[in-house]
Amino acid sequence: MPTAIDVFAKVRGHERAEQLRAAREADLLPYFRRLEGPAGPIVEMEGAERIMLGSNNYLGLTADPRVQAAARDALDKYGTGLTGSRLLNGTLDLHLELEAELAEWMGTEEAIVFSTGHQANVGTLGTILGPGDTVIVDSADHASILDGCLISKAKLRPFKHGRLDRLEKMLGRAVEDGGGVLVVVDGVFSMEGDIAPLPRIVELCKAYGARLMVDEAHGAGVLGARGAGVSELFGVEADVDLRMGTFSKSLASCGGFIAGSHEVIDFLRVSSRAFLFTASGVPAAVGAALAALRIIRSDEGPELLSRVLDNGEYLSRGLESLGFRVVRGEPAITPIVPVLVEDDWKAVLLWRALYDAGVYVNVAIHPAVPPGGALLRTSVMATHDKAVLDRALDAFENVKQKFESEHGALPAPGA
Repeated sequence: MPTAIDVFAKVRGHERAEQLRAAREADLLPYFRRLEGPAGPIVEMEGAERIMLGSNNYLGLTADPRVQAAARDALDKYGTGLTGSRLLNGTLDLHLELEAELAEWMGTEEAIVFSTGHQANVGTLGTILGPGDTVIVDSADHASILDGCLISKAKLRPFKHGRLDRLEKMLGRAVEDGGGVLVVVDGVFSMEGDIAPLPRIVELCKAYGARLMVDEAHGAGVLGARGAGVSELFGVEADVDLRMGTFSKSLASCGGFIAGSHEVIDFLRVSSRAFLFTASGVPAAVGAALAALRIIRSDEGPELLSRVLDNGEYLSRGLESLGFRVVRGEPAITPIVPVLVEDDWKAVLLWRALYDAGVYVNVAIHPAVPPGGALLRTSVMATHDKAVLDRALDAFENVKQKFESEHGALPAPGA
């Protein structure tokens, strides 16, 4: 007898269907907009020039001639792809050089490169953790962390974002679970731009015998004297067991890595399914990431890091002065400058008004943020100059007046 349930039934009439329909009909969908040129401070998008305040290209290195040349050189030497996994026919000298230099940069024994950042988290957590273990996560951790935890079948104990009293409670419960314990947190949280208080987290992990993994996707190439991330910023690198990073932000490419001890990295090389059973990162992407890393680690690095953080501070203060409520990272500013809107539809309408005014930003609505936490996620690059940021601020000012007259007040600073 055939099944009475169509497995595709769930795609019809789901909770977002009506919202998507209405947004598409009104041309208010803020996602999948077409970029028509390089990802610079000003871009061509859907037939118009727009100021890009929605990119993770924090250091602007995708446009650096040395990074582009390294990608072309790798393409010329190795072709468009390797058509195999790292285990078999997909390892180049570029991969090995990149892994060695990432380990030096992070101050760890070794590093392993994955084809994407998502795979780095899934492939590590799904391998290191098992059904008898407990993993403790911040509720605002990246989705790839949650995916890795679910694949592992470890006992999952989340705690409310930033609530270290809840983290300690989860650690106490994890001790009673009877297995190994791993705490996983973002260094810089990708939507809110706030920074995990790693010194206290390290203390708690030590007190309860837990291991610690930090996702440095938005911290590496941004924070710390050498740009090695939040762990370096707080001086706790030696106390963080595993550090994850991506190439799709400051490293101007695509891919991800895990840095840690020799024994863990060696185990991942022969055990991580996301590493073993996927095609190796394409040569151009690996070559670009290696060139970008070398620029960050050169004498030019500190100036780039300083410039992007100065731009973050400039945009943050400018938006606050215009009456927007900005979520500020503590104890340091980051390139991520979120503008709190609270209401999902208001956030989309404000996005559209800015888009029409020539400024592109990202929209974060539930479930990417908690209910009532809708925001516009703006972000800066080291290659933004003050004149461009001033143009963006002028657009925010002009849009705010008209928007509030039609849709009501936006959250005010300090509200």
